[in-house]
Amino acid sequence: MDELLNAQRRHWEQTFDRNSDMFGTEPSYPAKVAVEIFKKQGKTKILELGGGQGRDTLFFAQNGLQVCTLDYSDSAIRTITDKAENLRVSDSITALQHDVRAPLPFENESFDGCFSHMLYCMALTSSELDFLSGEVRRVLRSDGLHIYTVRNTHDAHYRTGIHRDEDMYEVGGFIVHFFSREKVEQLAKGYEIVAVDEFEEGVLPRKLFLVTLRKSSA
Repeated sequence: MDELLNAQRRHWEQTFDRNSDMFGTEPSYPAKVAVEIFKKQGKTKILELGGGQGRDTLFFAQNGLQVCTLDYSDSAIRTITDKAENLRVSDSITALQHDVRAPLPFENESFDGCFSHMLYCMALTSSELDFLSGEVRRVLRSDGLHIYTVRNTHDAHYRTGIHRDEDMYEVGGFIVHFFSREKVEQLAKGYEIVAVDEFEEGVLPRKLFLVTLRKSSA
């Protein structure tokens, strides 16, 4: 799987280089939901995993949050940095290149919340996702929130394309890890499950879970 993920990195780099607004400029639906939750609960310092080209990163900053965004694409990080400068929100954004298979480069309890939109359904094995969830828990403060989205097993692309491993299928050159409700629960060790909501996105449409977790003291 390491070779497949490394190949995916090159694929994403090439895709981002061709189009600096691949997913549009408007924030995603889950980012809008997350901002409301973070603000309501007084969470101001946020870690974003897989920031892509920054549409949600910029939205967080424009809503008064301090956000540190990670992506394994150098092109994505350059794009986010340039957009932040153009919109004059650089003081609210830190953008770093990082592979989430490695330990997160932060001290324990550094953030109030963590957000990711479809990062968890990249070409990552269950053991790698389990490790990442533990790392997110480590860097969250007490009562911190972890909000993420994943394409689920009701999605039209599930079990189509090339089967790569576990519930991962390559469709159109991109490997997608599809989630069942059981997989969400398995990855929630050390968290309280606040909500698992379903929503649709895009023209297919893609079917996703919006998962909200709270760091538990256990």
